[in-house]
Amino acid sequence: MMLKRSILILLAAVSTSVASTRPAQPNILLLLTDDLGWQDVKCYDIDEPSPYETPNIDALAKKGVMFWQGYSPAPTCAPSRCAIMSGNHPARAHKTHVVGGHPPYALNKNRATMDPWYSGRMPADEFTLARALKQEGYVTGHSGKWHIAIDHHAFPQPEDVGFDYTRSSRGAHSGMKNRLSGFATDAADDPFRLDENGFPFHQTNDDALTFIKENKDKPFFLYYATWLVHSPMVTRNEALLQKYVDKMGADPEHVLKREDAGQLNPFYGAMVESLDYYVGQVFKYLETTEDPRWPGHMLSENTFIIFTSDNGGMEGGPKERYTDNNPLDRGKISAKEGGTRVPLIIVGPNIPAGVQTDVMANGLDFYPTILSMVGAEKPEGKNLDGLDLLPLLTQDPTDPTLVKEADGSVRDTMMWHFPHGYAMESTVRVGDYKLIRKYDALLNPEPLELYRLYDSSNGSQERVDIEEAKSLAKAMPEKTQEMNRLLTGMLTEMDASLPGKNPNCAQALPNKDRVPVVLETKQQGAMVGVRYEEHGAKVIRADLIYTLNGAQKYEEWFRAPAELIGNGKVLVQLPEGTTHYFINLTDENGFLISYPEITSRKTPFDQVALTVTK
Repeated sequence: MMLKRSILILLAAVSTSVASTRPAQPNILLLLTDDLGWQDVKCYDIDEPSPYETPNIDALAKKGVMFWQGYSPAPTCAPSRCAIMSGNHPARAHKTHVVGGHPPYALNKNRATMDPWYSGRMPADEFTLARALKQEGYVTGHSGKWHIAIDHHAFPQPEDVGFDYTRSSRGAHSGMKNRLSGFATDAADDPFRLDENGFPFHQTNDDALTFIKENKDKPFFLYYATWLVHSPMVTRNEALLQKYVDKMGADPEHVLKREDAGQLNPFYGAMVESLDYYVGQVFKYLETTEDPRWPGHMLSENTFIIFTSDNGGMEGGPKERYTDNNPLDRGKISAKEGGTRVPLIIVGPNIPAGVQTDVMANGLDFYPTILSMVGAEKPEGKNLDGLDLLPLLTQDPTDPTLVKEADGSVRDTMMWHFPHGYAMESTVRVGDYKLIRKYDALLNPEPLELYRLYDSSNGSQERVDIEEAKSLAKAMPEKTQEMNRLLTGMLTEMDASLPGKNPNCAQALPNKDRVPVVLETKQQGAMVGVRYEEHGAKVIRADLIYTLNGAQKYEEWFRAPAELIGNGKVLVQLPEGTTHYFINLTDENGFLISYPEITSRKTPFDQVALTVTK
């Protein structure tokens, strides 16, 4: 009897010892908001006071590390999402804007440059963060927005790249025919029925919570990508809208003009607070639910939370002002600070609470940091353009020397590449300074701008010009050229797609009269021969732009190098299944010649392109 009792006591002691040991594999919650600006979150508020209320996000910041200089990988949605999930810089992945997968063309005849070709999607065989964690025994889930291909529903979807669970409902943020009516009610049959706190039922949030509830007994990775606070500017919460109408002194029937400065849109205010409420419900569940793998402890005690945004705040659409990123200049769709600086809060085991840091961090850092959080090695042969932040987070979040490059040097440089639209720019930040290279000479007579964001000369970082208001390019020409050379080197190493000069620009451009001309193309089976004539400028590159599904709804175009074989000739093999194609030539002055020429985006590309003959 005594022996049996002793055995039971020993077993109980072992059980208690096991229960008191933190599970080796922590949970990971990566919470990526949509278009949430740096100044949209109350705890980041500087200068002019913000009217938006975000108590749950503010509370999260007090539980971990709040980065004042957190950045997105890109100034728009899809490239940031692809970069976070793949670990590859948008320039390296040739995924630098939304949609993509189309031939290069000029927006109009008054533009000096044209967008380069860029990919329409993340490759389906990419060894994503989800695949890496699944390999480590994690159950992987996604809720909300995806947008890693040419369309929200195009291949690849989450389940194609390593996710076990995926739901993409827009929930309460789905569109409304009339944003001044049709609000959520208490009615039992209302699909958006108000909860006990007066907020509409939000399926996106419920999907995220369902995944956690169903998998809390296993190590889980949840990628919760909210649809909020992206347009449309709507809310189903009538009381919350009225709160911001009263707070801002706004008229909900009045549509703010695009040029109206300030955080004055009551719909946007209601959307920001709704986002805060819904993510707060997830935080609350983690904090109040016991961890089945660690009895006596809550899920939050063994969960890392990364909260951020896919890009800077979208200040407005074509017809309405949404918000204001002031003091930062510009917003989404620009590589200036307003387009790339984002809220970033990281909380979790062994991370000190209530720390604010000026150390630079980037969404590209999430992949290597999460690998480190779960104790996993970098996958063999896998490129990762970000750096591991865990030493910084757990040792001293204010010490920039803890963020190290592969060679052991301290990181002080970040680069963004956005050669698109009217922005058409690349930027590089080195320490206190930031260089902006603008590619369209007609829109930007000064192609290089240099700003000093901070002054760290005395050991502490003092704010100087985060507004990017005073260019120092003329006052500091050597610094400007040094950083420009660095930017060129980084883009070259990544084989970045660069914009081409428009040979059909209606305005005068140097060397426009010297561009080469394509004389003819001949297809023989899978081989295409091209003859061209130079007019004073040498052809230095040739590309095949082709599609496998011409004339279909989701027509997608790819790029393959063609061979310059001399004597004004190009040779290229058509990939199997090609239906239509263009030939692109680039001359030594940077002009991009498309054959056939695309004169209007209104005409479908397949109707302009060369058709493959069988």
